[in-house]
Amino acid sequence: MRIRRTASDELPALQDIERAAGGPFRDLGMAAIADDEPPALELLDGYRRAGRAWVAVDEEDHPRAYLIAEPVDGALHIEQISVHPDAARQGVGRALLAYAADRAHEEGLTALTLTTFAEVPWNAPYYRRIGFRVLEEAELTPGLRKIRAAEAGHGLDRWPRVCMRRALSTA
Repeated sequence: MRIRRTASDELPALQDIERAAGGPFRDLGMAAIADDEPPALELLDGYRRAGRAWVAVDEEDHPRAYLIAEPVDGALHIEQISVHPDAARQGVGRALLAYAADRAHEEGLTALTLTTFAEVPWNAPYYRRIGFRVLEEAELTPGLRKIRAAEAGHGLDRWPRVCMRRALSTA
């Protein structure tokens, strides 16, 4: 799959990907996550206009996965990464993260950060396998603390969550 910037007319497709990617959470007893509405078009468009919304597209140039991010305290924070289940387990998410890491490095940022569910197999355990580490409470930057507080306010702390970080290569 090829990765590129998201076009404005693709934003509804990102919402469709998000809805489809939420389905597997239902099997884990997390129906509230499965049924959660995707990011609003206006929010997605803000990331797109800032140059921080990327899609992985198939051979017909249709989005199959996306990533949105923003700089937070010297790192590129992955706000959302979602892969359509039909494209799962093909390295698409890993490729999107590598692409984001390259963009972050170009901007002089030092790491990728994200928040995720601690016990969902395709969340924290997956990120650990690809080089992210869980941050201890004392390691959280002010921006990450603010993000975690917002998540808690949205009820995401009904399930264990963690902040994770992966340093960028200096080579």
